[in-house]
Amino acid sequence: QVQLVESGGGLVQPGGSLNLSCAASGSISYISDMSWYRQAPGRQREWVATITRGGVTNYAASMMGRFTISRDNANNTMCLQMYSLKPEDTAVYYCVALVRLTSHDLDRYWGQGTPVTVSS
Repeated sequence: QVQLVESGGGLVQPGGSLNLSCAASGSISYISDMSWYRQAPGRQREWVATITRGGVTNYAASMMGRFTISRDNANNTMCLQMYSLKPEDTAVYYCVALVRLTSHDLDRYWGQGTPVTVSS
């Protein structure tokens, strides 16, 4: 009913920047919270950042000051600007959205993920 598609991942050198995007489509009435999660090889998935519909943001401690989350409610999109990337930021990054469907149900959806590799 809802599709989330991430883009923007890739290979970047330490200290570099990347901008991830997420586009939501489907039977959407509106999107409440939107978040980014990531999963590094051999590690558990971890929360990165969340932005409310009203634009309030929260970040995991290790990303604060280096990552910026933003969204466009009109277009159901979200971005994650990542600066000063470190090798430990290497992971698959997932877009997550809490969606009020046109059927009035409220469900959480995950994208398929976009890989980010930080390496020289």
